Amino acid sequence: MMSMIEFQRVWNWYSRESVLNALVEIAKNREVVSVYRDGVFGKRPDVILYMQDVLQAVAKGAVAFHGSVERWKQPMKLDVGLDKAQLDAMRIGWDVLIDVDVDDFEIAKITVKKIIEAFKDHGVSSYSVKFTGGTSFHIGIPFEALPEKINSLPTASQYPDILHKIIEYLKWYIKEQLKEEIEALGKPEEISMRTGKPLKEILENGEIVPFKIISIDLFGSRHLFRLPYSLHEKTLNVSLPIKPEDIDKFEIAQAAPERVKVEEKFLIPKTKLHDAEALVVEALDWSSKYLKEEKEEIPKVEVRKKKKIKIIPEEYFPPCIKTALEGLRDGRKRSLFILVNFLRTIGWSLDKIESKIMEWNSKNIPPLKNSYIRTQLRWHFRQERNLLPPNCDNENFYVSIGICKPDSTCKGNSEEIVIKNPVNYPFKKLKIKKKRKKS
Repeated sequence: MMSMIEFQRVWNWYSRESVLNALVEIAKNREVVSVYRDGVFGKRPDVILYMQDVLQAVAKGAVAFHGSVERWKQPMKLDVGLDKAQLDAMRIGWDVLIDVDVDDFEIAKITVKKIIEAFKDHGVSSYSVKFTGGTSFHIGIPFEALPEKINSLPTASQYPDILHKIIEYLKWYIKEQLKEEIEALGKPEEISMRTGKPLKEILENGEIVPFKIISIDLFGSRHLFRLPYSLHEKTLNVSLPIKPEDIDKFEIAQAAPERVKVEEKFLIPKTKLHDAEALVVEALDWSSKYLKEEKEEIPKVEVRKKKKIKIIPEEYFPPCIKTALEGLRDGRKRSLFILVNFLRTIGWSLDKIESKIMEWNSKNIPPLKNSYIRTQLRWHFRQERNLLPPNCDNENFYVSIGICKPDSTCKGNSEEIVIKNPVNYPFKKLKIKKKRKKS
């Protein structure tokens, strides 16, 4: 139960027109459930259509409002007995929501900033951030930023599978840099104390494992999150959208309802649509590689290495690799992924790869940070099996970067490219050379 003082504080907050407008806006096409001071949820399904709906709920004791990640045609027709096909038919969209859960406010900030960097690397600009009202943050991308179809199927029907792949890919993408940032905060024993987690639970082979400290859950259908400008049912702080550039200086005290102005928005589409397409493409490509990794046959180059064939020199590299090695303005991080995997797969030693990558980076405008290069190399070098670079038909890597410049070896005797992967190119060229010598 709420005290009269608490009730008055809650009522004063939700009586503000700007707050009511913000809640009605974000609640459109969502299931919205009232939450009470003791954490108990109200009836489901429920919705907010008008300002008066909020005030009536508050009058009955509601403190917070949680809304669905998914957007529905008719939220009030949702029912626990519906199967996946029925839910898919009712769903008109879903947002990318990343819930960073960690009992340390500074580590939460670091994690959010790394995810934002990953978004920027993939050309996503429509993301938004909000303080949960508790001790951490939500980061989101609105459904309108996603492609309308994925693999020829409506994106709306591919929840939560695509969301899970995006989240897992982002965790992989930021893991090593996040690890370095966390280690910079102190020794493992200090991190254990800060986060309230036993030391043995956060270490692997004596090193910090970021996602044993930080939880980013994968959730299913009808998952709810605290809506922006809702109060937090336990702290009575505002679940407050903030500018990404203000994360470092943000303090929890700024979320007290008496101090908050309704200014920023969360998960409300911006003018540029479909700007998360590249993120989706790379997440799916990454996911397919990792899911198939154990089943994939070892590339032919592995057999060649056993026969002690000499390291393939640069003169046999495909045009895309040669072009990338000249230095780039755009697509540097994606090219790093291509180059390291290519060089590893054709038998270059780790020392030689590192030297070549550092030489390449010096030609980039601007160069990538050396710390980022080292982190990525460290991750790749720890992998027991070589990963192939992305296939040639992956336009997000080669065409969009501007390094796809097929020559006669790429095309063979046809107008279309017949080389499936850059790794195939040097072996085809060596085979052609061998035939010419015989003739």
